[in-house]
Amino acid sequence: MEKDIKLVTILVPAYNEQEVLHMLYERLKNIMDNLSSYRFEILLVNDGSKDNTLAVMKELRSMDNRICYLNLSRNFGKETAMIAGLDYAKGDCVIIIDADLQDPPELIPDMLKLWEEGYDDVYAKRKSRKGESFLKKFTSKMYYKMLQSVTNIEIQKDTGDFRLLDRRCVEALKSIRESQRYTKGLFSWIGYNKKEILFDRDPRAAGKTKWNYGKLINLSIDGLTSFTTTPLRFSAVMGILVSLAGFIYMLAIIIKTIIYGIDVPGYSSTMVVILFLGGIQLIFLGVIGEYLGRTFNESKRRPIYFVERYNEEKETNEKLNS
Repeated sequence: MEKDIKLVTILVPAYNEQEVLHMLYERLKNIMDNLSSYRFEILLVNDGSKDNTLAVMKELRSMDNRICYLNLSRNFGKETAMIAGLDYAKGDCVIIIDADLQDPPELIPDMLKLWEEGYDDVYAKRKSRKGESFLKKFTSKMYYKMLQSVTNIEIQKDTGDFRLLDRRCVEALKSIRESQRYTKGLFSWIGYNKKEILFDRDPRAAGKTKWNYGKLINLSIDGLTSFTTTPLRFSAVMGILVSLAGFIYMLAIIIKTIIYGIDVPGYSSTMVVILFLGGIQLIFLGVIGEYLGRTFNESKRRPIYFVERYNEEKETNEKLNS
């Protein structure tokens, strides 16, 4: 019976991707048509696009009833678009893939094979990253190296969101209702049986990347503050060391004054010490502020997102974010 055939949801978060959706659909269609042992659902999540992305999604749905679309009420960001898609995905497993075709859909059959072998999280690891600058690759490498050194969970390097998740992984992620999400870390945090697939990442098929350095820095800060309190501990240690150094310097001045008499203090050295200590204090206040801001945002307990419509029907949001 058809109901006994496993359902696979292919989740595609999209923001201003009108130029690539038809190309993505054609490649996914070829794969789905050749895998007759599965039923498929393509869930397209429109994250408040300002171009014709939603219109293209509606057009694709009219062509193929395996396609569903979820239109968010505004742009909430990719991390939120993914959890919205997971909330609506019906599949026994969910495959997350970007719309820009940098991650090859042709890996999906291999992912499904490993899933059938018992793996819960089959993630694609990049061997190479075409179309990306040396600076971006270098800073990414250094960031993940630093994040791994300060957290007690294993962070997957050179991986993105392209992966297959078993239903129990999906349910685990759905239970985490953080508003400031760092999904790459959550994939590692939930655990379960993982397996990597190596691939060469392609340049974007069309359009421009939505990730500038400002957004990447914000995402990096979310990653650090979500999975470790090391910056707070580092601030405390540095405060102790600076205080100790100040105490030793104070003793040195007292001893020098007793032995040699009162010395006329230098303006330059005084200003250097004041500016140094002031800078240290402001940096550490900023670190504390990041954690306090996260606590403030989470304490408001606002819904993570709102949905304007799911397919042709408008949503009331009564069932969301519970």
